[in-house]
Amino acid sequence: MGTERQEALGQARSRRPLCYYGDDFTGSTDVLESLFSAGLKTVLFLEPPTSELLETRFGDVDCFGVAGVGRSMTPEEMDRELRPIFRMLKASGAAVVHYKICSTFDSSPGIGSIGKAAEIGREVFGGRYIPLLAGVPYLGRYTVFGQHFAAGGGVGGGPGAVHRLDRHPTMSRHPITPMAEADLLRHLRQQTALPSDLLDIRALDGTEAEAQERLEALLASGEQPAELVLFDVLDERRLETAGRLIWHEAERGDGLFVIGSSGVEYALGAVWRRDRELGGVASPAAGAIEGASDAAVAGAALPSAEPCAAGAPIAPAAASAQRSPAAPSPLLVVSGSCSPVTERQIDRALETGFHGIRVPVEKLIRAETRAATVGELLSEARGALECGRSVIVYSAAGPKDASIDLLRDLLAVQGLRPEDSSRLLGSALGLLTKALVQMLRLPRVLIAGGDTSGYVTRELGIYALACKAVLDPGGPLCRAYAAEAPFDGLELVLKGGQVGSPDFFAKVAAWHCE
Repeated sequence: MGTERQEALGQARSRRPLCYYGDDFTGSTDVLESLFSAGLKTVLFLEPPTSELLETRFGDVDCFGVAGVGRSMTPEEMDRELRPIFRMLKASGAAVVHYKICSTFDSSPGIGSIGKAAEIGREVFGGRYIPLLAGVPYLGRYTVFGQHFAAGGGVGGGPGAVHRLDRHPTMSRHPITPMAEADLLRHLRQQTALPSDLLDIRALDGTEAEAQERLEALLASGEQPAELVLFDVLDERRLETAGRLIWHEAERGDGLFVIGSSGVEYALGAVWRRDRELGGVASPAAGAIEGASDAAVAGAALPSAEPCAAGAPIAPAAASAQRSPAAPSPLLVVSGSCSPVTERQIDRALETGFHGIRVPVEKLIRAETRAATVGELLSEARGALECGRSVIVYSAAGPKDASIDLLRDLLAVQGLRPEDSSRLLGSALGLLTKALVQMLRLPRVLIAGGDTSGYVTRELGIYALACKAVLDPGGPLCRAYAAEAPFDGLELVLKGGQVGSPDFFAKVAAWHCE
């Protein structure tokens, strides 16, 4: 290793390796999982943390994130939200600042514009270019010659069919940001005028030096040098090569701004582990990785499954977890998701003994019946939980549930928008969850749906989360930080719509973590 590279790595080592902003709630916990798998102690804040909080209670963390809602904002709202947060993240001194997006790239010029985030990041961070990486083989997401593909089933439920993004059974019909274009750069050019280019899978072959030469040639070509560079991702080998190029760029300057899925963390984690294995000057996370268990360092890239006592597959060993010798506590599941993946999970859980409670949405959104409805739901759920049965409270059983159109019509009658359903349902489900945790001292809760997760955690007074265990890809078990008991220390799983195997709910209920 050359002297110049050793000095650059030595300077980077003194910095925090990475911090991030997640543009949606459940996607933000996805990064917690990937950094946990790399052996890095990470905390996710629900609001931007003060420097005092970072230096006192969380002074020993390697990385931190801020859970945001950029994916649901207009460009004007994003400008007000992101600019001060980006400045705060830059001031933290991290080597890499990651704007975390969904691995299915859902965005549009009017809502959740990734192009707008790039423009703000360019102004705040500068640098030669912004790396852009969406592929995550671990989650069934691939970018090949700039075209993006995603597995159609639930992550963790087997390989399933892989669809081009514009033909994906869920993302092509997304209610807010339907993806009609699989070419990510073409899609992005509808959102920003920043010049962009692609480093394709051929450029990522060969040695690190060869890949670096191809990147330099790309940056020097054309009348307008690329300010956004999209990296193809087909497999773990090329993902690590992309990570090496991104990390090398981070060594050059004062905080590299990167846009991408949790593939960014999996790419960098592979680089940091490889440096450690080779015995070279390691990443700034070397101390954390050295102190982690071998299982945690190895991560959860390929979870192995073995049957547990309840018949649910056991998740990866990365969590220092094991089967509980005693019967687990009943699990409360609160679902505001209408995804087909969640539908299969609800069906499977009900088949295996969970008590299901369908939310009467028509009563819950009316002010005059809301309180009484929450009380009825509370009484039924409490009774089942006290009898030792796990409970699912759900507002919809999949994308074709009649309650979806009913809710839309009811909102229109009241002069409200379809988007207001998340606030109305989420807030009510948050009150229900809070009451049940307080009354029964529940140790663990699973929330399905990104918007629902945000409202429920807010109602519980939770201000930070840390990963405790990897269950299914994209669905980690987290430890909650809150000002009050019993919410401080509560175990939470915040599940996005496309995440988890069909038996995910049973797996969460049966999991024991030391």
